[in-house]
Formats: sequence, structure tokens, C-alpha cells
Amino acid sequence: MCQTGLATLAFFYFDFRDIQKQDARSLLSCLLIQLCRESDKYSEILSSRYSEHSNGTRQPSEKVLMECLKDMLKAPRQGELYIVVDALDECPSLSGYPTPRERVLEILQDLVVLGLPHVHFCFTSRPEVEIRSAIEGLAVHKVPLHEQDGQKQDISNYIKSIFSSDLKIRRWTEEDRKLAEDTLLRGARGM
Repeated sequence: MCQTGLATLAFFYFDFRDIQKQDARSLLSCLLIQLCRESDKYSEILSSRYSEHSNGTRQPSEKVLMECLKDMLKAPRQGELYIVVDALDECPSLSGYPTPRERVLEILQDLVVLGLPHVHFCFTSRPEVEIRSAIEGLAVHKVPLHEQDGQKQDISNYIKSIFSSDLKIRRWTEEDRKLAEDTLLRGARGM
């Protein structure tokens, strides 16, 4: 659908290895940039905000970025729009008020509550209580991969491939390898 111009896809991945990809500002900025690449109307909306901020010499607030994104989502005749936000659990939840994770969850809730029929969301995360309670009520469909046999088998296959290719691990006794495999598989909880 995206290749034929019938839909637009915007994607954000919270990356635990990159502090620049762990907060609301990076989420909003990334989505705005991707959407602008797909539509002249979206580009006009962002360009207007850019002009309002002295052509980029003043940084917009998160609130301004959020309003810009809402305006884009509400723009008429832009086709189906899919927004994927991956690895919400990698957004930090330890410091600040609100924490970066709380702020991101608030933003995602605000976007979903708009109830725009042409905008579709997919959020992925480990099954953490804070995330689950924030988005569970918004979900039309839930797919708990951590409980799926196929997911567990994929993790098992991955662990076995690492164990069979690592020279140090191959020197372990069969009993130690089996114990380590079982422990890792149980501790993975689907991830």
C-alpha cells in the first residue's frame, strides 16, 4: 500500500544503545520528518512551524512538535497512515517527573484518543505493568508474542546457534550448556 501511494508508514524504534532515541522529543521529531517526506501537505505544516520559530533558530517545544504532528494527522485526504512505535520498554522510566517513558505514553495516548479512522497504531514492548496499563485500554488488538510457542522456539534456536558457534561455550560440558540454555530461555520472557 505504501509503495502504491495508498498509505504512509512512519516508524520509531526506542534504542537502548542510543540515548538520542529514548525520549518524546526524538519520537516526535522522527515521526514528523518521516511524514514530511511522504506528503507536500505534511511538509507545508512543518514548514509553517519552522517559520514560526525563526526559520529554525529557535527550538520548538515538545508541545509545538506534538501540535504539529496532530495537525498532520488531521490533514484531509492524506490516505491511510500507519505509525509503528517499537520497543517502548527501552524508553527510560527511572528519573524525572514525568519520566521520559511517562511522557511518551502520554503522547501516544493523546494521539490514539484523537480517534482518527485513517490513522492506525502499532506499539511493541515487553509486557511491563506501566506500559500495559497505559495502552491496554486503547488497544483494538493485542498480540502477546512473549507467550507464543513460535516466539519461544525462535529464542531457543537463537540461543542454540550462539552456543554452537562460540568456541568457549562449545568447551562446556553438555550438562552446563543445557543448564545455561534453559536458564536463558526461562529468563528471556519472550524477548
